[in-house]
Amino acid sequence: MEYKDYYKILGVDKNATDAEIKKEYRKLAKKYHPDVNQNDEVASNKFKEINEAYEVLSDKEKRKQYDMFGSNYNFSGGDNFDPRNYGFSGSFNGSNMGGFSDFFNMFFGGGSSSSGFGGFSGFDNFSNANKYSGFNRQPRRQKYETSLNLSVKEAYLGVERELYVNINNSPKKITVKIPKGITSGKKVKVNGDKYSIDGDILVKINVINDEYRLEDLDLIKTVSLYPWEAYFGTTKVVETLNGNIRVKIPEKIESMKKIRISNKGYTDLKGKTGDLYLEIVINNPKNLSNDKLELYKKLMEN
Repeated sequence: MEYKDYYKILGVDKNATDAEIKKEYRKLAKKYHPDVNQNDEVASNKFKEINEAYEVLSDKEKRKQYDMFGSNYNFSGGDNFDPRNYGFSGSFNGSNMGGFSDFFNMFFGGGSSSSGFGGFSGFDNFSNANKYSGFNRQPRRQKYETSLNLSVKEAYLGVERELYVNINNSPKKITVKIPKGITSGKKVKVNGDKYSIDGDILVKINVINDEYRLEDLDLIKTVSLYPWEAYFGTTKVVETLNGNIRVKIPEKIESMKKIRISNKGYTDLKGKTGDLYLEIVINNPKNLSNDKLELYKKLMEN
């Protein structure tokens, strides 16, 4: 089995903070997102790898478990090893959840081990395992985990999605109701009883930036202006998550300047709302009329 170096995949140090990990994940997820890399298998695989790394490093307990394994054995990313030599049991043949790798499933898979934590039965082999004695107790109800990517607008409005999950080598279609205002890292629990699943499915939400960038509860949206609009000022109709608004652009505004619109940002599950920031980008027109072209030439002469 190939050892996955999740820190290397996200390009962060092993001592990286949660904020640093989140920042790098968002940057890479935007770069390799399927919507901007259509029919690109390499980018698609990279996107899955990035999501898997973030799934582990953004979760405190998963990260502890992963770090403990890495600190006891001197693996490098890409190294091959036999899980049975390190106290793991079960078969690892791609029957995982959420499209994650066998390596992920070895730690956090669907429950073939008697320990109640997927294929992971060798926890007691680690020198500092006693610090996590809570892992040795059999949970009263099995938990399965997967993840779901949502756009900012989908997360803000709330959606209902159908997902296929692989439970003990059996594909199951479930319906997930996402509440309005959910944020990245939150989990939605789906009762497995109605799908003949022996436990609950925890769906972790990843909110992916698109036309809106979400920073805490603030939204950043790009507004394009022609040079004369930026110089003289103008009024723009801007689409927000709450509908269209008219915004007055001040004269002589510069590119990358931001205009703050109070209380028009993201509203979370607790009802807290951030602000909307309109980030100005000045674009030259691709085509000019003869009159405008002559005017530009005169300006150049001055």
